[in-house]
Amino acid sequence: MSSAGHVLLATDKFKGSLTAAEATAHLAAGLRRAVPGLGIRTIPVADGGEGTVDAAVEAGFARVLTRATGPTGAPIEAEFAVRGDTAVIEVAEASGLRGLPRGEAAPLSASSYGTGELIRAALDAGCTRIILGLGGSACTDGGAGLVQALGARLLDADGEELPPGGAALARLARVDLTESVRIRELIVACDVDNPLLGPNGAAAVYGPQKGATAEDVALLDAALANWARVVTNSTTYTDFAQTPGAGAAGGIGFAALALLGARLEPGIDIVLDLADFPAKAAGARLIITGEGSLDRQSLRGKAPAGVARAAARSGVPVVAVAGVCTLTPAELEAAGFRAAYALADLEPDLDRCVLDAGPLLERLAAGLPVDTITGAAS
Repeated sequence: MSSAGHVLLATDKFKGSLTAAEATAHLAAGLRRAVPGLGIRTIPVADGGEGTVDAAVEAGFARVLTRATGPTGAPIEAEFAVRGDTAVIEVAEASGLRGLPRGEAAPLSASSYGTGELIRAALDAGCTRIILGLGGSACTDGGAGLVQALGARLLDADGEELPPGGAALARLARVDLTESVRIRELIVACDVDNPLLGPNGAAAVYGPQKGATAEDVALLDAALANWARVVTNSTTYTDFAQTPGAGAAGGIGFAALALLGARLEPGIDIVLDLADFPAKAAGARLIITGEGSLDRQSLRGKAPAGVARAAARSGVPVVAVAGVCTLTPAELEAAGFRAAYALADLEPDLDRCVLDAGPLLERLAAGLPVDTITGAAS
């Protein structure tokens, strides 16, 4: 195999098996075993969900550990990342499923308050540019808790402050932003296009994943509709409820747009920008990306598809590795991939794939036909 040109590894996590950094390390080990001396550069990536802070740290940000309020009110340790005047924050850190005590879901009362606390901590640290990664939330509160943590008051008809959670928004009568903290620049990293309301909205699509029953979904959707109506009528006069991405992270996308002046961008594009992808791709012979399951959902803003788009702009061929791949050759080609390779091709037992993902990924990497893919001379 020719050694001309380096290989760039830009993989997301293999959920349930490997973090993005671990997946990247196993890929590198397999490639080096097959081709000693091969030049390898790495960019562990994320699409705005879990792993976004880690990706920022890999890109040179400093990790900051703090205390915040978990989704059900219990204190929790959470992290964000800082470089200069920019902070990278994940909803999953303070308002995610991992923060549920004993893993017990609270679909009606879980809150995004802790995420607002992280934003406030970043602002107190001098950051003026906030990148907020949506994904992995345990709440369906439309971002109400987040804006409360930033100083907003959500009041019922009697002027009383609402308790936490999405269900309480059914009683919302007024939003008071008098004491609300302002954010100079808020960029929301989002990989879904769901609106806030309706059959494709935050409650209907993601509520069941957070423990919501059919009855809970109906209640939450109605409460979020009231939230959107009050916010629109009393503050922005612009209805963001049906904006693609407003339903992300239990509706936090809506609050970010309607109350915080955010702009939504694909999470993977933000991460690649932070990591200076064009510079690392320059001169590469091949880019390898991947995630646990490569499927049609991967083509809707997930990390591998974003890497493929960026690779095309750099003129470098790209292949994907995954635990399982259900995309057809035509779908892969249309998305910009030369090929895809799956751990399931080495180990048909999917449970073993999850348990042995690291060693299997090394085997897979060692067998990749790099010269054939790139057209390099052997």
